[in-house]
Amino acid sequence: MAPKVDNWCVIYFAKNGEEPFVTVIFSGEKFYQKKHEQIITAEDQKCRQSLCSLEDEEPEDLLPELRDPSEILLDQHLERLVAHLPAQTQGYPWRLVYSTAVHGISLRTLYSNMASVDRPVLLVIKDMENQVFGAFSSHPFRVSNSCYGTGETFLYSFSPEFKMFSWTGENSYFVKGFRDSLQLGGGGGPFGLWLDDDLNHGSSFSCSTFNNQPLSGHHDFAVQELEVWTFE
Repeated sequence: MAPKVDNWCVIYFAKNGEEPFVTVIFSGEKFYQKKHEQIITAEDQKCRQSLCSLEDEEPEDLLPELRDPSEILLDQHLERLVAHLPAQTQGYPWRLVYSTAVHGISLRTLYSNMASVDRPVLLVIKDMENQVFGAFSSHPFRVSNSCYGTGETFLYSFSPEFKMFSWTGENSYFVKGFRDSLQLGGGGGPFGLWLDDDLNHGSSFSCSTFNNQPLSGHHDFAVQELEVWTFE
Protein backbone atom coordinates (compact mmCIF):
# COMPACT_ATOMS: atom_id res chain seq x y z
CA MET A 1 0.00 0.00 0.00
CA ALA A 2 1.33 3.44 -0.87
CA PRO A 3 2.17 5.63 2.10
CA LYS A 4 -0.32 8.25 3.16
CA VAL A 5 1.05 11.76 2.86
CA ASP A 6 -0.38 15.17 3.43
CA ASN A 7 1.69 17.10 0.88
CA TRP A 8 2.44 15.84 -2.59
CA CYS A 9 2.60 17.00 -6.18
CA VAL A 10 2.91 15.43 -9.61
CA ILE A 11 5.59 16.37 -12.13
CA TYR A 12 5.54 15.22 -15.77
CA PHE A 13 8.86 14.74 -17.57
CA ALA A 14 9.31 14.42 -21.33
CA LYS A 15 12.36 14.75 -23.55
CA ASN A 16 12.89 14.67 -27.34
CA GLY A 17 9.33 13.65 -28.05
CA GLU A 18 9.44 10.57 -25.81
CA GLU A 19 6.43 9.42 -23.82
CA PRO A 20 6.32 11.41 -20.59
CA PHE A 21 6.75 9.68 -17.26
CA VAL A 22 5.26 10.76 -14.00
CA THR A 23 7.17 11.67 -10.89
CA VAL A 24 5.25 11.98 -7.63
CA ILE A 25 6.85 13.87 -4.76
CA PHE A 26 5.82 12.20 -1.52
CA SER A 27 7.94 14.40 0.74
CA GLY A 28 10.72 16.96 0.71
CA GLU A 29 13.30 14.19 0.84
CA LYS A 30 12.35 11.57 -1.79
CA PHE A 31 10.75 11.30 -5.18
CA TYR A 32 8.94 8.15 -6.39
CA GLN A 33 9.05 7.62 -10.15
CA LYS A 34 6.06 5.46 -11.11
CA LYS A 35 7.10 4.44 -14.58
CA HIS A 36 10.66 3.36 -13.79
CA GLU A 37 10.14 2.19 -10.18
CA GLN A 38 13.15 4.20 -9.04
CA ILE A 39 13.69 6.19 -5.86
CA ILE A 40 15.52 9.50 -6.43
CA THR A 41 16.72 11.56 -3.50
CA ALA A 42 16.38 15.32 -3.42
CA GLU A 43 20.17 15.63 -3.67
CA ASP A 44 20.17 13.50 -6.85
CA GLN A 45 17.48 15.70 -8.36
CA LYS A 46 19.49 18.86 -7.62
CA CYS A 47 22.53 17.31 -9.30
CA ARG A 48 20.50 16.42 -12.40
CA GLN A 49 19.09 19.92 -12.60
CA SER A 50 22.61 21.33 -12.35
CA LEU A 51 23.85 19.10 -15.19
CA CYS A 52 20.89 20.11 -17.36
CA SER A 53 21.69 23.74 -16.69
CA LEU A 54 25.28 23.26 -17.88
CA GLU A 55 24.12 21.46 -21.03
CA ASP A 56 21.73 24.29 -21.83
CA GLU A 57 24.36 27.03 -21.37
CA GLU A 58 24.88 29.02 -24.52
CA PRO A 59 28.44 28.92 -26.01
CA GLU A 60 28.16 32.67 -26.64
CA ASP A 61 28.36 33.21 -22.88
CA LEU A 62 31.97 32.00 -23.02
CA LEU A 63 33.03 34.52 -25.68
CA PRO A 64 34.92 37.62 -24.59
CA GLU A 65 33.40 41.06 -24.92
CA LEU A 66 34.95 43.02 -27.78
CA ARG A 67 34.76 46.76 -27.14
CA ASP A 68 35.60 47.44 -30.78
CA PRO A 69 34.66 45.67 -34.04
CA SER A 70 37.18 43.30 -35.59
CA GLU A 71 37.92 42.91 -39.28
CA ILE A 72 39.43 39.45 -38.61
CA LEU A 73 38.12 37.65 -35.55
CA LEU A 74 35.07 35.40 -35.82
CA ASP A 75 33.36 33.49 -33.03
CA GLN A 76 35.30 30.30 -33.83
CA HIS A 77 38.57 32.22 -33.46
CA LEU A 78 37.50 33.76 -30.16
CA GLU A 79 36.37 30.42 -28.70
CA ARG A 80 39.75 28.79 -29.30
CA LEU A 81 41.89 31.76 -28.34
CA VAL A 82 40.15 32.60 -25.07
CA ALA A 83 40.52 28.98 -23.94
CA HIS A 84 44.32 29.26 -24.18
CA LEU A 85 44.94 32.75 -22.81
CA PRO A 86 46.58 33.10 -19.36
CA ALA A 87 44.41 33.58 -16.30
CA GLN A 88 45.42 37.24 -15.94
CA THR A 89 43.48 38.06 -19.14
CA GLN A 90 40.32 36.11 -18.35
CA GLY A 91 37.13 38.04 -17.70
CA TYR A 92 38.41 41.32 -19.15
CA PRO A 93 36.88 42.98 -22.23
CA TRP A 94 39.11 43.09 -25.29
CA ARG A 95 40.10 46.56 -26.51
CA LEU A 96 41.51 47.22 -29.96
CA VAL A 97 44.85 49.02 -29.61
CA TYR A 98 45.94 48.99 -33.24
CA SER A 99 44.37 48.05 -36.56
CA THR A 100 45.64 48.53 -40.10
CA ALA A 101 42.02 49.19 -41.12
CA VAL A 102 41.72 52.03 -38.60
CA HIS A 103 45.23 53.39 -38.06
CA GLY A 104 46.93 52.68 -41.38
CA ILE A 105 49.99 50.57 -42.09
CA SER A 106 52.84 51.68 -39.86
CA LEU A 107 54.91 49.87 -37.28
CA ARG A 108 55.73 53.25 -35.75
CA THR A 109 52.02 53.91 -35.14
CA LEU A 110 51.65 50.44 -33.64
CA TYR A 111 54.43 51.20 -31.15
CA SER A 112 53.00 54.64 -30.43
CA ASN A 113 49.52 53.28 -29.70
CA MET A 114 51.00 50.91 -27.14
CA ALA A 115 53.04 53.48 -25.25
CA SER A 116 50.44 53.67 -22.47
CA VAL A 117 49.51 49.97 -22.46
CA ASP A 118 50.81 47.90 -19.54
CA ARG A 119 48.85 44.71 -20.20
CA PRO A 120 49.50 41.65 -22.39
CA VAL A 121 48.53 41.95 -26.05
CA LEU A 122 47.21 39.66 -28.76
CA LEU A 123 48.49 40.06 -32.31
CA VAL A 124 46.06 38.87 -35.00
CA ILE A 125 47.01 38.69 -38.69
CA LYS A 126 45.03 37.75 -41.78
CA ASP A 127 47.17 37.22 -44.87
CA MET A 128 46.19 37.59 -48.51
CA GLU A 129 45.15 33.93 -48.58
CA ASN A 130 42.71 34.57 -45.71
CA GLN A 131 44.75 32.53 -43.25
CA VAL A 132 44.54 33.78 -39.64
CA PHE A 133 47.47 33.53 -37.22
CA GLY A 134 49.49 35.58 -34.78
CA ALA A 135 50.91 35.71 -31.28
CA PHE A 136 50.11 36.39 -27.66
CA SER A 137 52.73 38.56 -25.95
CA SER A 138 53.02 38.90 -22.19
CA HIS A 139 54.19 42.49 -22.77
CA PRO A 140 53.06 45.21 -25.21
CA PHE A 141 55.20 45.69 -28.30
CA ARG A 142 57.89 48.36 -28.11
CA VAL A 143 61.32 49.19 -29.49
CA SER A 144 63.88 47.45 -27.31
CA ASN A 145 67.60 46.89 -27.00
CA SER A 146 67.09 43.24 -26.05
CA CYS A 147 64.44 40.55 -26.11
CA TYR A 148 61.62 40.79 -23.59
CA GLY A 149 58.60 38.77 -22.49
CA THR A 150 57.85 35.70 -20.39
CA GLY A 151 57.01 32.05 -20.94
CA GLU A 152 53.33 32.95 -21.28
CA THR A 153 54.10 34.26 -24.77
CA PHE A 154 53.02 31.92 -27.56
CA LEU A 155 52.40 31.71 -31.30
CA TYR A 156 49.21 30.35 -32.85
CA SER A 157 47.68 29.60 -36.22
CA PHE A 158 44.30 28.73 -37.73
CA SER A 159 46.01 27.55 -40.91
CA PRO A 160 43.93 25.50 -41.44
CA GLU A 161 42.91 24.33 -37.92
CA PHE A 162 43.87 25.88 -34.60
CA LYS A 163 47.36 25.15 -33.28
CA MET A 164 49.11 26.78 -30.36
CA PHE A 165 52.91 26.84 -30.00
CA SER A 166 54.02 27.41 -26.42
CA TRP A 167 57.44 28.27 -25.06
CA THR A 168 59.84 25.35 -25.21
CA GLY A 169 62.22 26.67 -22.55
CA GLU A 170 65.06 26.45 -25.08
CA ASN A 171 65.75 30.20 -25.00
CA SER A 172 64.09 33.49 -24.06
CA TYR A 173 63.92 35.16 -27.47
CA PHE A 174 60.24 36.00 -27.01
CA VAL A 175 59.88 39.48 -28.56
CA LYS A 176 62.32 42.00 -30.00
CA GLY A 177 61.16 45.35 -31.33
CA PHE A 178 63.21 47.27 -33.91
CA ARG A 179 62.24 50.56 -35.50
CA ASP A 180 61.98 48.84 -38.86
CA SER A 181 60.70 45.38 -37.85
CA LEU A 182 59.08 43.28 -35.16
CA GLN A 183 60.21 39.73 -34.42
CA LEU A 184 58.94 36.94 -32.17
CA GLY A 185 60.89 33.78 -31.45
CA GLY A 186 64.33 32.88 -32.68
CA GLY A 187 67.48 31.01 -31.84
CA GLY A 188 70.27 30.70 -34.38
CA GLY A 189 68.01 30.93 -37.43
CA PRO A 190 64.89 32.53 -38.86
CA PHE A 191 62.22 33.99 -36.62
CA GLY A 192 58.97 32.37 -35.59
CA LEU A 193 57.16 35.50 -36.78
CA TRP A 194 58.62 38.61 -38.40
CA LEU A 195 56.94 41.79 -39.69
CA ASP A 196 58.41 44.70 -41.67
CA ASP A 197 58.11 48.39 -40.87
CA ASP A 198 55.03 49.06 -43.00
CA LEU A 199 53.27 45.90 -41.78
CA ASN A 200 52.66 44.83 -45.36
CA HIS A 201 54.93 41.81 -45.44
CA GLY A 202 56.10 39.18 -43.00
CA SER A 203 57.58 35.73 -42.66
CA SER A 204 57.25 32.73 -40.39
CA PHE A 205 59.67 29.86 -39.86
CA SER A 206 60.15 27.18 -37.25
CA CYS A 207 62.19 28.46 -34.31
CA SER A 208 63.59 26.91 -31.15
CA THR A 209 61.74 29.35 -28.86
CA PHE A 210 58.36 27.86 -29.75
CA ASN A 211 59.18 24.82 -31.91
CA ASN A 212 56.42 26.08 -34.20
CA GLN A 213 55.37 25.19 -37.68
CA PRO A 214 55.23 28.10 -40.15
CA LEU A 215 52.13 30.03 -39.13
CA SER A 216 51.01 30.91 -42.66
CA GLY A 217 50.61 28.63 -45.64
CA HIS A 218 53.95 29.95 -46.93
CA HIS A 219 57.10 31.14 -45.20
CA ASP A 220 56.67 34.61 -46.69
CA PHE A 221 53.26 36.25 -46.65
CA ALA A 222 51.50 39.52 -47.49
CA VAL A 223 49.33 41.10 -44.80
CA GLN A 224 45.67 41.74 -45.59
CA GLU A 225 44.62 42.88 -42.11
CA LEU A 226 46.47 43.19 -38.81
CA GLU A 227 45.10 43.93 -35.33
CA VAL A 228 46.50 44.14 -31.81
CA TRP A 229 44.17 43.69 -28.83
CA THR A 230 44.68 44.19 -25.12
CA PHE A 231 42.64 43.11 -22.10
CA GLU A 232 41.24 45.76 -19.78
